[in-house]
Amino acid sequence: MENFPYPLPMLLDGGAATNLVGVGMPRGACMAQWAADHPDALRRVQTQFLEAGSTALLAPTFGANRAYLAEFGLSDQVEPLNCQLAAMTRQNAQGRLVGALVGPSGMFVPPHGQADFDDVYALYREQVRALEKAEVDFIVMASLSCLSDMRAAVLAARTSDVPIFVTMTVDETGRTVTGAQLLPALLTLQAMGADAVGLQFSCSPDKMAPLLDEVWPHTAVPLIARPGNTDMPPEKWAAAMRRLMDAGASIVGGCLATSPAHIAALHDAMAGFSPRELPEEPDCDAATIESEAFFLSDDLTYSHPLRCTAQLPDQLIALDDEYASVTLVEIHDLEDADILAEAGHLTRQPIAVHADQLPILDAALRYYQGRLLIDTNCELDRDVLLPLANKYGAILY
Repeated sequence: MENFPYPLPMLLDGGAATNLVGVGMPRGACMAQWAADHPDALRRVQTQFLEAGSTALLAPTFGANRAYLAEFGLSDQVEPLNCQLAAMTRQNAQGRLVGALVGPSGMFVPPHGQADFDDVYALYREQVRALEKAEVDFIVMASLSCLSDMRAAVLAARTSDVPIFVTMTVDETGRTVTGAQLLPALLTLQAMGADAVGLQFSCSPDKMAPLLDEVWPHTAVPLIARPGNTDMPPEKWAAAMRRLMDAGASIVGGCLATSPAHIAALHDAMAGFSPRELPEEPDCDAATIESEAFFLSDDLTYSHPLRCTAQLPDQLIALDDEYASVTLVEIHDLEDADILAEAGHLTRQPIAVHADQLPILDAALRYYQGRLLIDTNCELDRDVLLPLANKYGAILY
């Protein structure tokens, strides 16, 4: 974790919305607007978390994006609200780190919905720019449920120098509403440059521990755990959180219904804790879709090239070539990139893309919700391919 910018472990605060409700915020209110209008209430909540032992505060900017604020007639207040809440949190933080909560977009790209990925990206980019202007120390992309949101958020944050943490919300089976799982998301996001990745909210601490154990051998960045309080008293919740830390979580805190008392108990449970050292050689050599990781063998063999036609979904499902370990897909134009993006989740093997034009390859990598291989046997030079692979977390082969 030598490249991580802040000391570990980090103890974040607890559930912003539920604690603000506890000091007077009406249920169903726009949290960002209410907190901005009630500085004394926000100061009271954040001071309690500092006194409980939090080493960082999170500005209550969750949902403070154009789409959500539009529901309250506040679509033109993205920058003012984010900057104001970050400044208020900085004033309350007493010199400690200040992060900001971002997400989710509420938009789903094909095959889960009809949203345009570039619109999702633009939504995140606008809020990231505001928080960069506000000079927050880091951003937590929180409670995301689809890989398209996670990828758009990381791409949006990579245009700034603000460290980006990504948390996904899974049920007790370890899946999001779109079927995304932690392992493929982790492999994808850390390859794209996310500074930390983890879990938040839906499942209990006890359910999170096996998920962290599963991904640990493949982990190259700090892991995050921010579960809610599932009716656990503070000491019992803190003991469960300590087990998560033993499993690898080094950035911890609470989400819904976690109070300052829960954070105080966790602070006490962390006494003497040293973060688990990341694997020296994590196994990150895998292509992904949001529901599965395809680990690569030492000797890869491409299939016969597939064209992006109306038959591609059926071909991806049917392809089970014992002589090929990677499905090769040719991309000739932007329509091909769209077809692959919509059909890619059906693959049963890692996918490699072959494209001879840089804008076409860029589109294929941008809109595919996962991690692709790039066929280097193309007309593009390796020094052109490498920055693109780094941007999207792709693998050159």
